Amino acid sequence: MTLENKLGITDSAELARVEEKMSKRKALELFESGYLDNLKAGTYKTLAEIHKYLFDEIYEFAGKMRDVNLAKGNFRFAPVMYLQAALENIEKMPQSTFEEIVEKYVEMNVAHPFREGNGRSTRIWLDLILKKEIGRVIDWSNVEKDDYLLVMERSPIKDIEIKHIFKQALTDKINDREVYMKGIDHSYYYEGYTIYKTAEL
Repeated sequence: MTLENKLGITDSAELARVEEKMSKRKALELFESGYLDNLKAGTYKTLAEIHKYLFDEIYEFAGKMRDVNLAKGNFRFAPVMYLQAALENIEKMPQSTFEEIVEKYVEMNVAHPFREGNGRSTRIWLDLILKKEIGRVIDWSNVEKDDYLLVMERSPIKDIEIKHIFKQALTDKINDREVYMKGIDHSYYYEGYTIYKTAEL
């Protein structure tokens, strides 16, 4: 199933290629323009602005909260009926230490507020919090993708693993374009989302 898009693309593989190219270009713009530095770290509003910036040329839903229930494999993200409340609770979470920031990131991943493009947007959002709160960001070239995906699946129950992986990858190169773009490159794998009805909970 190909997501409805502004470009009229009906082939999912082609859409994935175009989406990758366009969102990478927009991510670079976001970084080089200084726009990111003017956003408030750690809020849903900021995450939505990042998402809109990256995907507005592709999807009508850019920057808008999803209205379908999403699952990936056996993992179900926050149901739509609880999504608003979940985002409000996440916004209230503290973010003054590395541990608190990662815990907030894990909860935002569980919320998964957008229909598509959550990974790219939320990684930029995470690095913005780390940059503003502790003067560090993650060098995603030091995060092995398969390990990351596995520990992120387990993170709502056991976040010690993701904290360990991220701590090993912290860098003080907070204004380095290549370090920033590695977080975008890290995102490109088949999302494999399925939609489920609330009654299936």
